[in-house]
Amino acid sequence: MKLKSLFFTVVGIFLILAANAQASGDYKVEHKNAIVLAMFGTTVEPALEGLLNIRSKINAKYPDTTVKIAFTSNIIRKKWQHRAEDPDYIKAHPEIPADVLHVKTPLATIADLQNDGYDTIVIQPTHVSMGEEFLDLHTYVDALMNMGTFKKAKYKPFNKVALGRPALGTYGQEHPYAEDIETVARIVEPDVKLAMKEKAGLVYMGHGNEFFPGNGGAYLELASKMRRIYPDVVTAIGNVEGYPAIEDVIELLNLYGVKKVVLKPFMIVAGDHSINDMASEEDDSWKSILDKNGFEVIVVKKGLGENDNFANIFADHAADAAKDAGIILK
Repeated sequence: MKLKSLFFTVVGIFLILAANAQASGDYKVEHKNAIVLAMFGTTVEPALEGLLNIRSKINAKYPDTTVKIAFTSNIIRKKWQHRAEDPDYIKAHPEIPADVLHVKTPLATIADLQNDGYDTIVIQPTHVSMGEEFLDLHTYVDALMNMGTFKKAKYKPFNKVALGRPALGTYGQEHPYAEDIETVARIVEPDVKLAMKEKAGLVYMGHGNEFFPGNGGAYLELASKMRRIYPDVVTAIGNVEGYPAIEDVIELLNLYGVKKVVLKPFMIVAGDHSINDMASEEDDSWKSILDKNGFEVIVVKKGLGENDNFANIFADHAADAAKDAGIILK
């Protein structure tokens, strides 16, 4: 009797080990795809419309793909985190999506996705130009793709991680930046038509970066392209930080003899910079500076992300990044 019990015990252990060995040997990786929209962010509630519009365009293009948003600005994220802990704020603003209230960094968002089984990710920045934050994202992608494992390659944390390009493009021959600039120039035609209707020049206020060389060159090239495509309207673009500045804009307007301008943010959202640096009555706002220099100013506080065609640029760039990396988005 004891021998019979021992026999069945041994057989049972053998079958369990065999089953485990078979399961281990048949392990198959099922790749799951996701898109992370890396946005600078905004703390201005109405300005969120531009960001959420971009997300809606991505969702419409890829209805079967998980799409997450992330904010790259530390200051903006912290402010939303404080708001998320304030029951009075939440009660007063039921329109704010939960993923904005609890927004995370791009890396934290990717980590959450990886924890949920996603290993194939397209990071699509919603930045206007190739600046400091885009290059930071580039280093993230390199680091994530270089993460290995002591075991077989199939156990790597990530299968593929790809980075899309900003609105005005980036370096490389695969997607010439000049074509991206022309695409943007044609998409903002409604702004030109408004300036034409008002018999005015068009002045855009970009963000810029005083410590990042070459960032202003893309803006200057875009303005030049627009003056060629739309010769009846003088377009000038300057930045809050770095070159070209408002003084350079005024110099160009004077050269062309422009006396009236439509002033609009060349930013994804009409947020804090638009409200304070561009349109306020403070002495150092662009509106005040232009007023003091004899220009009649028409202010338009509307972000680029609110333009459906501009928002679709990022959906197209995410598609290009996925195709280049061999990622199939659905």
